[in-house]
Amino acid sequence: MKKTLLTVIALLLFTTIAFAQNHPVQGIVADISSNAKLKNATISVLNAKDSTLYKFTRAAQDGSFSFQNFKNGNFILLVTYPDYADFVNKFSIDSANKSMDFKVIDMKTKAKLLNEVIIKGQAAAIKIKGDTTEFNAGAYKIQPNDRVEDLLKKFPGVTVDAQGKITAQGKAVEKVLVDGEEFFGDDPTLVTKNLRADMVDKVQLFEKASDQAAFTGVDDGQKKQTLNIVLKEDKKQGYFGKIDAGYGTDDFYQIQAMINKFKNKEKIAAYFTSSNTGKTGLGWDDASKYGSSSNMEMTDDGMMFMSYGDELEGGQYWGEGIPIAHNGGIHYENKWKNDKHALNTNYKVGALNVKTNKNTINQNNLPDGYINTNSDDDKESNMFRQKIDATYNVKLDTSSTLKIVIDGTIKNSDNESVYKSNSKRGDDTRINNSERVTTNEAKQQLFNLSALYTKKLKKVGRNFSISLAQNYNKTNSDGFLNSENNFYDTNDALTRTEEIDQLKDNNIIINKLSSNFTYNEPFSKFFSLVASYGLSFTSNDAHKKTFDASAPNQYDQLNSEFSNNFQADQLINQIGAIFSYKKGKTVVNFGTKTSFVNFDQVEKYSNQTFNRNFINWLPQAMYQYKFSAQKSFTFNYNGSTTQPTVNQLQPVRTNDDPLNIPEGNPLLKPAYNNRFNVRYNTYKVLTNQNFYISGSGNFINNAIVSSNVTDTEGRTIYRSVNLDGKLPYNYNIYSGFSRKMKFLADLNVGLNLSANGSKNYNYVFNRTSQLTELNTTTSSSYGPSINLSKYGEKNNFYLSFGPRYNSQEASLQSNVNNKGWGYSGYFDASVKLPKKISIWILSEYTYQPSSQSFDNSFERLLVNATLTKAFFKQESLKFSISANDILDENKGFNRYASGSSIIQTTYNNIGQYFMFSLIWDFNKMGGGAPKN
Repeated sequence: MKKTLLTVIALLLFTTIAFAQNHPVQGIVADISSNAKLKNATISVLNAKDSTLYKFTRAAQDGSFSFQNFKNGNFILLVTYPDYADFVNKFSIDSANKSMDFKVIDMKTKAKLLNEVIIKGQAAAIKIKGDTTEFNAGAYKIQPNDRVEDLLKKFPGVTVDAQGKITAQGKAVEKVLVDGEEFFGDDPTLVTKNLRADMVDKVQLFEKASDQAAFTGVDDGQKKQTLNIVLKEDKKQGYFGKIDAGYGTDDFYQIQAMINKFKNKEKIAAYFTSSNTGKTGLGWDDASKYGSSSNMEMTDDGMMFMSYGDELEGGQYWGEGIPIAHNGGIHYENKWKNDKHALNTNYKVGALNVKTNKNTINQNNLPDGYINTNSDDDKESNMFRQKIDATYNVKLDTSSTLKIVIDGTIKNSDNESVYKSNSKRGDDTRINNSERVTTNEAKQQLFNLSALYTKKLKKVGRNFSISLAQNYNKTNSDGFLNSENNFYDTNDALTRTEEIDQLKDNNIIINKLSSNFTYNEPFSKFFSLVASYGLSFTSNDAHKKTFDASAPNQYDQLNSEFSNNFQADQLINQIGAIFSYKKGKTVVNFGTKTSFVNFDQVEKYSNQTFNRNFINWLPQAMYQYKFSAQKSFTFNYNGSTTQPTVNQLQPVRTNDDPLNIPEGNPLLKPAYNNRFNVRYNTYKVLTNQNFYISGSGNFINNAIVSSNVTDTEGRTIYRSVNLDGKLPYNYNIYSGFSRKMKFLADLNVGLNLSANGSKNYNYVFNRTSQLTELNTTTSSSYGPSINLSKYGEKNNFYLSFGPRYNSQEASLQSNVNNKGWGYSGYFDASVKLPKKISIWILSEYTYQPSSQSFDNSFERLLVNATLTKAFFKQESLKFSISANDILDENKGFNRYASGSSIIQTTYNNIGQYFMFSLIWDFNKMGGGAPKN
C-alpha cells in the first residue's frame, strides 16, 4: 500500500499546484430603497473580450455571492433579477488586483431606471426546450483545435472518461448525431474525438425514441440518451482533418488519420487507423458486429445463430492479449429536393491480430470435494472484415414515408491455440492433465435488407406501418483438434492415455424472412391502441462433421458421436395489443404480444425428428411521471421467454475440450424471464446538482441450468435441464449524487453507491451417494465511491476512489469461497502551461485480497502521462512524448463464478512503453484560407 500512499500524495500535490490560485470576487445584491436583499438573483461573469460565459451563480438568502479561483483577465459582471434593470460592471483581475469586492450592489427597478446600462440579447448558456436540454457552444471557452469531447466536459452534468464514454445527467450517452444524422454508424467516439469544437453551434441532449415510437407517438420505453451536434452554418463549407503518427519503444506504434469535407448537407469523411497499442480502431469495439456465428438460438422473434465459445472460433479482442489492428472507412451522406430524399452510407474494412497468453485457475466444487485445474492457453487469432451499409429515406408525400436499409458483411478468420492443463483433487493428488492444439479457419457472409413504410391517415393520431426484412447468414469453418489426455488414480499412478486427432468441418446457413404490420388507433386525445401482427419464417441448415484420422493427415472416418446434420424450419405468427395513456406529466403503457411458434427439426444422421409447438407470452408495462423537464420517475416491466439453443437441444456431444463435454437434451422447455427496471432522476442546471437512483432485476421461472456429471477421471459431461422449484435471480442497483460546491472553489463533488448480485443453480452428480444434488452459487458486489472533478479553461481533473466488497460462494463447498474487500481508484488530470505546453496524467488503481479459494492477492497501479508542445497560433502542429504504464504493472486479472466453479484468470496485456508522436490539424472552413 506504500505505492498507493505515494501516488495519492503526488496527485494531491499536482492538484494543489494546478489550482493554487484563489482570486475571490464577491458582493451583495440588494434594493437599498426598500431595504430588501434580492435572494436568488442571477450573477454571471463574462469574458470582456468576447462576452462568453465564464462563471455564474445565484445569490444566497442574504443576497450575498462569491466566486473563487479566478484567472487573470478582463471581465464583465452581469446581475439580473425580475422587474429590475440589469446591473453591468467591468473589472479586471491581475497581479496588482487579486480580488474584487463589489460591496452592496444597489439594484434599480425598471420604473426608476435613469442612466443604467442594460445588455440585451446576451445568448443563454443553457436552455430547456421541453424534454431537450440545449447547450450554447459559444458560451464556453475552448482552446485551439479542441475536439467535441473537450467541449462536452465543460457542460454542467456531462462527463467524459479517458475512453471517451459520455455520461449526461446520470445516463450513459448511446448515440451522438451530427445535424440529426448518424456519422459512421453508432460509434459516438468517432464524432466526439474527431469533430472540431469550433465548428459546433449548439449541442442538444435528449432521449431518442425508437423509429416506431417516433412515428406512432406511443412511448414504447425504448429510448437512448442522445447528443445531437448542431454545426454552425459557416462550418458546413470546407474541409478539416487530423493526422496523428507515433512510434515508441519495443516497436509500439499508432497511426490515425481522418479527413472530412462538408458542403451544405453533403458530408464526406474517411479515416484510417493502424496500431499495436490497444487502439483497435474507430468503432472496432462493437463486438456484436464482428462476432462469429456458430450456434442457433430460438428467440421470441425468430431463430438466430450465436457464438458461445464452445466451437473452434475466434478473432475478437476483449482487452486480453496484444492486438495489432488496421482499420479504415468512408462515409457519405446527403439530402436533396427540400430534404425529401436522404442517403447515409458507410464502407468499413479492418484486420485484427491478437496474441494471448492466459492462465486460468478453476475450482470445480463437487459434493464430495473439489478439483483444482491450472491451465495455460497460448492463442493467436486473425480476422479480416469488410462491411458496407446504406440507409435511404424518402418522403413520398405529406403523409407517407419509406425507409430502406441494406448492409452486407464478409469476414474471414483463423486462429491457433496451444492449451495445457493440470488438474488435482482436493488432497493435492493428480487426477488428469491435458495438452491440445486446435486450429480453425472460418468464412462468414452476412446480408440484411429491410424496408419500412409509414402512412398517416386523416384522423390525427391514426396511422399504420408495414415492414419487410430478409436476413441471410452463411458460415463455413474447418479446423483440427490434436489432444493428449492422461488420467491418474488416487495413488498418482497413470491409468490410461487418450489421444485425439480429428478434423472439424462446420457449415451453417440461415435465411429469415419477416414482416410486421402495425396500426395505431387513438380512442381519445389521451388514450390510444397500437395493434400489430407479424409473420416470420426461418430456414436453417446446420451441418457439423467430425472426422477421425485413419492414417497421418488422412481424415476420412466420420465420427458419428460428434457429428450431426440439423435442418430446422421455424414459423412464427405474432399478434399484439399495446395500450397507451398520456396526459400531462403521466405516461402509461401496458399490453402484451403473443407468439405462436411452430418448430420442426430433423437430425439426419440419427433420423431423429423434433416437432415443437409453443406459445410465448410477452407482456409489458411502463409507468412514467415527469415532475419537470429535469425530474422524472420511470418503472418498466417486461416478460419474455428464453428458448433452448440448438447446442442445448441436439442429442450430440462436442469434444472441442475433451475434459469438458456438453451434450444435448431434446426435452428442454423454454424459460420465462421477468425483468423490472425502476429509475428516478432529478437535475438542477444552475447549481449543477444531479441525483439519480436506478434498479433493475430479473427472476426466472423454469430456468435452463446445467446438470454436471464428473467422473473419477475428472472428465465432466454437461447437460442442460429445466430447474424445478427454484427462482434464479440477478439485480443491479446504482445511485449517485453530485453537485458543484462553491465553498470548495466550485469543485464538483459526487457520491455513488452501487450493488449487484445473483443467485444461480446447477445440478451436480454425487458419485458417493449416486444422487444428483442441487448447487447454489451466489455472487455479490457492492460499495461506495466518491468523485471530485473540475474543468476549467486550462486545468482539468477528475478523481474517483472507493472500497468494494466482492463475494462468490458455491453451496457444495461453502467453506472454500472467494470473499473480501477490495479497492479501486481513477485519476485523470490535464494542465496547460505557458509556451503552449500541456501535461496529461491518467492513473488507475485496483486491489483484490486473497481468499479461501485463491491464496494470492492482486494489486495494480497504472500510471500514464503525456507531455505536449504545440506550435503556431492555432496550435495546428503538436509534438508529444507519452509514457504508458510508467510503473510497469499492467497485468490482466479477473475473478468470477460460473456454475459450481470459482475462476481466476490472468493474461498478458499491453505493458510499459514510451512513444513520440506528431499531430497535425488542418482546417479550411467557411471559405477562408487554411489555418496553420
